[in-house]
Amino acid sequence: MSIEADWRADLDAVDAALIDDYQSGVPVAADPFREMATDLTAETGVDLTSTDVLDRVKRLTDRGIFRRFGPVLNPPVIGSSTLAAVQAPSERFDEVAATINSHRQVNHNYRRDHEWNMWFVVTAGSQAMRDSILAEIEATTGCDVLNLPMLTDYYIDLEFPVVNDDRFARESLQSTTVSATRISEEAVGGLSQLEADLLLAIQGGFPLSLTPYQDVADTIKADVSDVLAAIERLLETGCIKRIGCVVNHVVTGFQNNCMVVWDVPDDKLDEWGQQVGSLPYVTLCYHRPRRPDQGWPYNLFTMVHGREAEAVDAKIDELAADYLPVDHERLYSTETLKQTGAQYEQLLADAQ
Repeated sequence: MSIEADWRADLDAVDAALIDDYQSGVPVAADPFREMATDLTAETGVDLTSTDVLDRVKRLTDRGIFRRFGPVLNPPVIGSSTLAAVQAPSERFDEVAATINSHRQVNHNYRRDHEWNMWFVVTAGSQAMRDSILAEIEATTGCDVLNLPMLTDYYIDLEFPVVNDDRFARESLQSTTVSATRISEEAVGGLSQLEADLLLAIQGGFPLSLTPYQDVADTIKADVSDVLAAIERLLETGCIKRIGCVVNHVVTGFQNNCMVVWDVPDDKLDEWGQQVGSLPYVTLCYHRPRRPDQGWPYNLFTMVHGREAEAVDAKIDELAADYLPVDHERLYSTETLKQTGAQYEQLLADAQ
């Protein structure tokens, strides 16, 4: 797949509106592209049909601007998830990485410039399964595992305008909804067979057709009205975060990011977490536990995504000076060791 040096080359006003307005909010309806065409026609003044919009989604996907069309699923809700880290000896780094990556429940693994130099996400169908995987990793690698499940979500979203010259993700957003949402370590459980089948069928995205929901219904041998109702339920329970055109943020210029960890006083955590989560350059903000017995004093995590590394650093300086006047460390990712979607077949099998 070839991407132009300027990814915005040849994009028109309709493309721009489609990219920035439909990262979420794709209608849960039998003919979603008809509703999108009506709204885009009203916004841009260009007369559009369902087929016109579908063709544009296909073209933007082929160019790599969209990763896929469909749902963004929520692994910590569907299963039991945690962020973990090890201190891999340099001479055994590749060996340790291979051992960790061999677990299909490990869906992200990054090398970071820090004493804890390997950071990975484990998502399993239950907390017991998740913790058994961490114990097995400890036993097979000989490395102590830092287990940091998410406890509170202040702001987590990689949905933001990209057809612009903004330096930072979310810079163009006028307002942000921020709250202190407690996260359970237990899997959601209780999924119906239809919901489980549906999640498996849509985890890679919807078919690029005029009738994506009908196509999914045909795949799982269900009535389309039942599929639409199930998707609405999964949105309400948080198993599906949003439905839209999932933008490739690296291709669209937001390739620089840094995970920053902060030692925030416990009595200030919710206040400061929500305040920082509302800032227009913070893309992720959440609470994870301290592990003082392992030398880990940090309890607030933030991510900043930007187009330039120097600008990202400047915003972290601003965070430290104006909002979080506490000890912190910056953990830059230096290598992607594994990056896949969560394995929902295993999640659902373990959770049923």
